[in-house]
Amino acid sequence: MRRFILLVLAGLIGFCPLARGSEALTVAAKGAVLIDGDSGRILFAQNADEMFPEASCTKIMTALLALENCELDEQVTAGPNAYGVTGTSIYLSEGETLTMEQMLYGLMLRSGNDAAVAIAEHVAGSVPKFAEMANARAAELGADAHFVNPHGLDAEGHKASALGLARIMREALKNADFRTITGTQRKIIPWVGNEYSRVLENKNKLLSTYEGATGGKTGFTNKAGRCLVFSAKRDGLELIGAVLNCYSWFDTAASMLDYGFEHFRMERALEAGQEAAQVEVIGGERSSVRAVAAQSLSGAVETGGRVKVEIETFPLSAPVREGQVVGSAKLLSNGETVDSCELIAVGAVEAWSFAAAIRSLLRTWALQFA
Repeated sequence: MRRFILLVLAGLIGFCPLARGSEALTVAAKGAVLIDGDSGRILFAQNADEMFPEASCTKIMTALLALENCELDEQVTAGPNAYGVTGTSIYLSEGETLTMEQMLYGLMLRSGNDAAVAIAEHVAGSVPKFAEMANARAAELGADAHFVNPHGLDAEGHKASALGLARIMREALKNADFRTITGTQRKIIPWVGNEYSRVLENKNKLLSTYEGATGGKTGFTNKAGRCLVFSAKRDGLELIGAVLNCYSWFDTAASMLDYGFEHFRMERALEAGQEAAQVEVIGGERSSVRAVAAQSLSGAVETGGRVKVEIETFPLSAPVREGQVVGSAKLLSNGETVDSCELIAVGAVEAWSFAAAIRSLLRTWALQFA
């Protein structure tokens, strides 16, 4: 028989479930979403799965692939395809060389389309091959997005959903270098052959106007309209959002973040390695084994809501290996699963035998007389 343990962490008498989604909040965007950066839980969604042109929000994926495949000090040279790309630019000259780090600042702060092409060709050899890498990475992340280029200029089939972009942003924020770059408001980089350096100002106004803002990316084309991916962190809770084709992009993003911080809080139920249960062992040297969380169990939960940790274990037959999966744990908020993790055994348990019993007895004596 399986054994279930329910731990009630918090609760309210007369609790009334919090309405979420379009009934609780409506925004003037074709697509919008707000997710928990820790668990990926969707906190608000409005047409979040429909794919639209994404403009320069594309560059989050471009930066992610660059950071996953290159070192920051690698030399990146602008080829003929990078020189003179239409739209926003850092005005690279053909043959000009910058470090990957400098190119990434030009990509994310100034939104340089020329920097995007230079990075793509450095990483993959060509823009089409880079697009293949981007599409494969999006599939790995479960992100609804299809890339044709690394900059987001309008192209047939180049589009993403708000949820897809939020998931890409969530993955990118796991990279410390990306977090530093996307959160930088102003950066000076070289301008080879010019009397002056390039002064890059981040187009994401939330960094200077919204408390706790951690990063994001703006985007605009006539076809895509105003698009914004954004993030902010307060009291341990980091929220990630995206709005597509949204005229009031910064005000809307701030309203969504306010909604998130008002209605949700961070709950850390178990840390990685924390004991969650003692699991029965049948036919072993010992009758039980400690079970600890293989990963942290945490995520955004409704403020004032009912929070439970559900732990599932089952009797084990010896032998039990160190690190063997012996159960699972779920964090629930108002009955909805927020996060889950495996429980693993700490220490092996050998099967009982007469010889094993003698060894155990000798160990006990040795400890007593040591």
